[in-house]
Amino acid sequence: MILAQREDMTPSERQLIGVLLDDYPIAGLCSITELASKASVSTTTVTRMLQKTGIEGYSQFQSALRAELKEMISDPIAKRDVWKTELPEEHILNRYSRQALDNQRRTLDEIDPDEFDNLCRLICDSERRVYVAGGRITSTLAQYLYLHLQMIRPDVRLLPVAASWPHDLLDIRAGDVLILLDVRRYENTTLAIGQMCHERGAEVILFTDQWRSPIHRIAKHTFSARIVAPSAWDSMASILVLLECVIAQAQERLWDSVEKRTDALEKAFDRTKLFRKFG
Repeated sequence: MILAQREDMTPSERQLIGVLLDDYPIAGLCSITELASKASVSTTTVTRMLQKTGIEGYSQFQSALRAELKEMISDPIAKRDVWKTELPEEHILNRYSRQALDNQRRTLDEIDPDEFDNLCRLICDSERRVYVAGGRITSTLAQYLYLHLQMIRPDVRLLPVAASWPHDLLDIRAGDVLILLDVRRYENTTLAIGQMCHERGAEVILFTDQWRSPIHRIAKHTFSARIVAPSAWDSMASILVLLECVIAQAQERLWDSVEKRTDALEKAFDRTKLFRKFG
């Protein structure tokens, strides 16, 4: 809600939003005086910013933040307990797909096209190597992105979830690109990878949820996706759509290279008879 109104905010109100987002939602759980002091604005600015987003007062704002914090740290059993009691009885195909599609719509509505284009320029820069990593669940999405980027351009590496990932960081150099996927419950390993690569001068790109992984504090670009679904587990559909948009854009930007690499790959497939051919 706050981000949706950002363009209508004054500079001091945007400054306040920046402080809130840097440590969201924890930053808003202190007193209004403390929050104003952190953002170097007045308490009147805090109140005015909240009113612009339709929030009546600071206590209502904090109640909403506490609810979001509880949702952020909830485990699969707790998440199921919520949707099982709150949603109407209907077939799971309708209930789940409707939420997943709404997640995608809201996610894409909140993406800044210029920031997305800047991300694609980084990925397509042949002078930069690209590293991709995810967590316990999101590593499957990381591998999906990696396989496509590897076909599109050279020097793409997938960092394994296993304990050998520090070996790969030995080759990270300033200007390289690290794409990280991290959603609630945020993982210590992905945070460590992000911090270590950032310290070595890599550009960190983060795909995360609406609450944003702590990695966002060091990320050059952060893309937040809606993940809540009527299930004990979160939906990764919105993140997958964003990744496929990246793949499609990178493919077009580097089509001459893609065409040559794909032709070479197809010849390798034919030689190994990996795929069946008809006719």
